[in-house]
Amino acid sequence: MARPVVAIVGRPNVGKSTIFNRIIGDRLAIVEDKPGITRDRIYGIGEWNGKPFSIIDTGGIEIDGEDVILKSIRMQAELAIEEADVIVFMCDAKAGITQSDEEVAEMLYRSGKPIVVAVNKVDNIGRSELIYEFYGFGFGDPIGVSGSHGTGVGDLLDAIVEKLPELEEETYDEDVIRVALIGRPNVGKSSLVNAILGEERVIVSDVAGTTRDAIDTPFEKDGQRYVLIDTAGMRKRGKVYETTEKYSVMRAMRAIERADVVLIVINGEEGIIEQDKHIAGYAFEAGKASLFVVNKWDVVEKHDKTMKEFERKIRDHFLFMIYAPVVFLSALTKQRLQKLLPVVKRVADQHSLRVQTHLLNDVVSDAVAINPPPTDKGRRMRINYVTQVAVKPPTMVVFVNDPELMHFSYERYLENKIRAAFDFEGTPIRIFTRKKSDES
Repeated sequence: MARPVVAIVGRPNVGKSTIFNRIIGDRLAIVEDKPGITRDRIYGIGEWNGKPFSIIDTGGIEIDGEDVILKSIRMQAELAIEEADVIVFMCDAKAGITQSDEEVAEMLYRSGKPIVVAVNKVDNIGRSELIYEFYGFGFGDPIGVSGSHGTGVGDLLDAIVEKLPELEEETYDEDVIRVALIGRPNVGKSSLVNAILGEERVIVSDVAGTTRDAIDTPFEKDGQRYVLIDTAGMRKRGKVYETTEKYSVMRAMRAIERADVVLIVINGEEGIIEQDKHIAGYAFEAGKASLFVVNKWDVVEKHDKTMKEFERKIRDHFLFMIYAPVVFLSALTKQRLQKLLPVVKRVADQHSLRVQTHLLNDVVSDAVAINPPPTDKGRRMRINYVTQVAVKPPTMVVFVNDPELMHFSYERYLENKIRAAFDFEGTPIRIFTRKKSDES
């Protein structure tokens, strides 16, 4: 089920990123030990009072000079208005209401979206009176917060979840494979959708970011039912968004959350760029089965080792997704297109694979016998047993004498041994370490 989206907007230097980090807490820590992941995230998962939501930090736009500040703010706010369910309008108590704040407020007022005004830098009781000025926006009660101290964040979250919509879950059968296409603009996502479907179901243009809102497209191939979720770029406004393409993750994240398999589409003609790593990281963090699709392979100048060299580059750049297979194809000419769906079906099966407990423990026991856990200050971790507790992604719980003794490198060693035994192609594996209770 897709989560509702919360966007934090406001002029530069009001503390958007600090509040963003406060809300997501340590939820991104799961990827900290994965080599190669790009860490300057603008997307995260928040949860309050049992209600999960996606949250976008629209900060971080480079400001080249005073004359482009309002333009940059406007682009951020417009993107948030289009994609978010609830918008947090961040202001600065010390600065008061500025002309830039008024520009943002005007656009938010026209949007009709639920707005929560957060007034940052209310670091002490003396500054609490500064929030009254912000009633003038007409968005209801402003909430004083301190990003540096964390005060008021609970009140802010209360206000956010009160305005969150209830999203309906899709009613697809269990055997339907939901496939999301993600990638930066102009890598050929829409063309690939059309090639898979064999008809012009999605409007295609050579201009980056021209794809209109897409709907789920069901189809059937070789007895298997699929739903394609196209996440191709921004809508309507054309070139104004070309400099802000990284904010297209708002729509991509909704599709990723609803998908079983994510196709990370790369432009074979242009090669791999940093933004591709950002996009792939979102699929990894969401725990989705994934594969790389190198499109436009028909226009790449090739020799007998071109494909192997390109795949090696993918492995070097995406070390955190070493398990994801790579498919080379051309959506335009349909070259190698027939190879795609069998791989999608295979990784979907692996994503939902459940291993019997005794088989899993046999593999882990053999792994420990070959390479025992290292000692830490004279103490050695003892693994009691392992069990799989979930699928999509496959999730294992390792019960040990002391979870603090599980080093990330040994956890990775166990993951590699499990993969070698049971494949799990195309899917991440989650491993959690728990202390074995005395009763068990």
